[in-house]
Amino acid sequence: MTDNNIKKWYVVRAVSGQENKVKNYIETEIARLEMTDYLSQVLVPMEKVVNLKDGKKVTKERIYFPGYIMIEANLTGELPHIIKSISGVIGFLGETRGGDPVPLRQTEVNRMLGTVDELSVTEDVGLIPYEVNETIKVIDGPFNGFNGTVEKVNEEKRKLEVMVKIFGRKTPLELSFTQVEKI
Repeated sequence: MTDNNIKKWYVVRAVSGQENKVKNYIETEIARLEMTDYLSQVLVPMEKVVNLKDGKKVTKERIYFPGYIMIEANLTGELPHIIKSISGVIGFLGETRGGDPVPLRQTEVNRMLGTVDELSVTEDVGLIPYEVNETIKVIDGPFNGFNGTVEKVNEEKRKLEVMVKIFGRKTPLELSFTQVEKI
């Protein structure tokens, strides 16, 4: 592999409920075209959910971001077009019409993969600029451009829980103060 094959994480929008099927389609197609050097991982983020069924605890895996698949790839040449043409793929999150897909920032990748970014502690501690029920606009990250309502404010971590409408469904997001602005 050469240096120009640096892989970044991207978010692929898929038909909700078919994430694992689309993941398999992507992996099969990339292998068939012998392009595995350019795509190293296809990930459907899952979370474990514990339910009580007949008095017993049952652990089930549930898709953490319905309708979204993460890929780690070097999107060069035809690869973005190949991925977009796969059945069940809607497109890339954050791309502008006719533009290139936008990669996730490392801090977002760390949060998705469950690792902690040490730099987030060094943010300056000032006044709490946001209040519950305030309408804000997301200015950073994969949900850039979405408007939402502040549900909770975590002063210590300098994070907000924001309710954003995505594809007609309300979705809670955890965002840092620096990822949003007042409208």
